[in-house]
Amino acid sequence: MTTALEKPPAVARERSDARRLVDAVFHAREFTIGGALVLLVLGTWLTNHSFLDDQGVKDLLLNASILVLLAVGQSVVVMTRNIDLSVGSVVGLTAYTCGDLVSGSQHGPVVVVLVGAALGALCGLVSGALVSVGKVPALVVTLGMLYVLQGVGYALANGGQINAVNLPDSVLALGSGSVLGIPYLPLISAFVLAATAYYLRSYRSGRELYAIGSSPEAARLAGIPIRRRVFAAYVFSGAVAGLAGALWLARFGTVVANAAGGWELTVVSAVVVGGVAITGGTGSVWGAALGALLLTTISGALVVLRVDPFWEQAITGVLLIAAITTDRIVQVRTTNALRKRSRR
Repeated sequence: MTTALEKPPAVARERSDARRLVDAVFHAREFTIGGALVLLVLGTWLTNHSFLDDQGVKDLLLNASILVLLAVGQSVVVMTRNIDLSVGSVVGLTAYTCGDLVSGSQHGPVVVVLVGAALGALCGLVSGALVSVGKVPALVVTLGMLYVLQGVGYALANGGQINAVNLPDSVLALGSGSVLGIPYLPLISAFVLAATAYYLRSYRSGRELYAIGSSPEAARLAGIPIRRRVFAAYVFSGAVAGLAGALWLARFGTVVANAAGGWELTVVSAVVVGGVAITGGTGSVWGAALGALLLTTISGALVVLRVDPFWEQAITGVLLIAAITTDRIVQVRTTNALRKRSRR
């Protein structure tokens, strides 16, 4: 006899089938993006074999590493049904601040990374507090932070810039060095990506982010501390953006106040194209990373094929619209399929 604490086998089997259906539907996007990425790389390589030579692969990895980092941080926020439009400004501010701090000194890359991540986390803390505690719409808060941080950056720079010649060699080595032929920057991005994916999958607080995005009201009734989780998501996104700013400094050496300006929409596009629904609750950081890699590869392929750079923005826009449309269609069809299963 089935007790009150046990689910009938048919109900348990039905719920298991439903979960598998949802997982299959949303993981299909990641396989699709991966397939498109492979086709793009192969097609470009057949046109120009230098695209996949040692330097070409290294450039692809280096160019994608910072965008992948930002996509990972952004995806955690988007999963909670929020958004962070200030990440580009955080990158610019932390890159310039870290460069100004270590110029003419002997500070190593550890100091740059720690200061960048801490400054970025502080920016995320302000945004997170206004969104989670102040209940101000995320779009308004982060758009305001975008302009505030840009203004602070311009005030600090006062028309100047950070020059690579003034930076310690150890900091520049972080952006140009490698281990076993693999540059440091992609390795750092891969580590943050894997650690974040493991946390979201293995820890209750990570899975609660999905619950908040799926249904804030249901999450509240389930006792999930929504404010705390949303606040933590913004702090994490800010810290990752600050780390990206430190790596930006190491990668390029020469930094101006508006470094990474305009990257906000590129990061959001990478996240959405990678399968993280803009309405929250679904997707993975792996998909977001694939989306970032796809957009970066498109940019590199257009350069190799000598296509007008205008088409990069046009293609990104088409992919973004297609991704949002696909999310809506998938959501409707999945809901209908689950309803049919429940009726049976």
